[in-house]
Amino acid sequence: MAHLLITGGAGFIGSHTCLTLLEAGHSLVVIDNFEGSSPEPLHQVAALAGLGPLEQLATGLWGTPDEPRQLLLLQGDIRSSSDLERAFNSSSTAAVEAVLHFAGLKAVAESIAEPLRYWDTNVAGSRCLLQAMATQGCRTLVFSSSATLYGLPDSVPIAESAPVRPINPYGHTKAAVEQMLADLAANQEGWRMARLRYFNPVGAHPSGCLGEAPFGQPSNLFPLINLVAQGQKPCLKIYGLDWPTADGTGVRDYIHVMDLAEGHRAAVQRLMNDPPQLLTLNLGTGKGHSVLELVRVFEKVTGRPVAWEGVERRPGDSACSIADPSLAQEVLGWATSHSLEDMCRDGWRWQVSHPHGY
Repeated sequence: MAHLLITGGAGFIGSHTCLTLLEAGHSLVVIDNFEGSSPEPLHQVAALAGLGPLEQLATGLWGTPDEPRQLLLLQGDIRSSSDLERAFNSSSTAAVEAVLHFAGLKAVAESIAEPLRYWDTNVAGSRCLLQAMATQGCRTLVFSSSATLYGLPDSVPIAESAPVRPINPYGHTKAAVEQMLADLAANQEGWRMARLRYFNPVGAHPSGCLGEAPFGQPSNLFPLINLVAQGQKPCLKIYGLDWPTADGTGVRDYIHVMDLAEGHRAAVQRLMNDPPQLLTLNLGTGKGHSVLELVRVFEKVTGRPVAWEGVERRPGDSACSIADPSLAQEVLGWATSHSLEDMCRDGWRWQVSHPHGY
């Protein structure tokens, strides 16, 4: 199987994807600066994949070098050319054949407060990575994009042909990197790239050993629901009870993180097997659930009450965001298999096992 480089592989989506890739037989080198994560998820990944424990190697990497499937972990920054060179050359037996790019900042509110930081990390960091890939002769990339770049959609479900018009700095940075990839594909031969626009990842690995552990105060809905259910927060704030939806709360397309990880595995496999191309694909379920529906399903599955209160809408929010995933199903042969109940059950199992994260 392939030798892959994963940027930001210690994060929520990156770590679950690492496990899926290892289980598919691939070998991985992960680079992460641990700004919003820690090495611990990768220790869990190694254990769940049946590898030996990650150990400090003479090269300065953590890893399991004696396994047929390598997992090497490097603390480094994608904005550093020397860190990237070290990552690409970390294995003495195999060259990196493809990159899965998760590294970046992702909080909308934070991006509004610190736009230059987001452009530096997300856009300048991606440019450095692409330059390193070109230097190393590696031209296969799966990019972690976002449905955020659709902004306020004209209609749902949202197809990949919908206008790209982000409404916050985070979305603008995702759109800028997508344009960078399009420019490469149009003007340099040999690039195989996929831009995966995914919707609302939630849940955790069914074992309860791997999940979402945001540093500081979480901003995403699902971790907040878990914290309220466990008594770590008094109340969930629901932004807007007057949206033009069935119950007045916003509707979103929630996707289980393991389905999302499988979508990344399918995308990199497709790119490596096919001629050079640029794929743009939505990853979602194609089904919308309101905030109150998510709360009620969570309460039913877990048996825990979730206190909530309605507050004013947030600027930039939309009433409804649902993916049209038909192109990903056609191109990748991929479809989601986890229900909203699965997402709640697996996410709660993780929360109970790790009430304060890793």
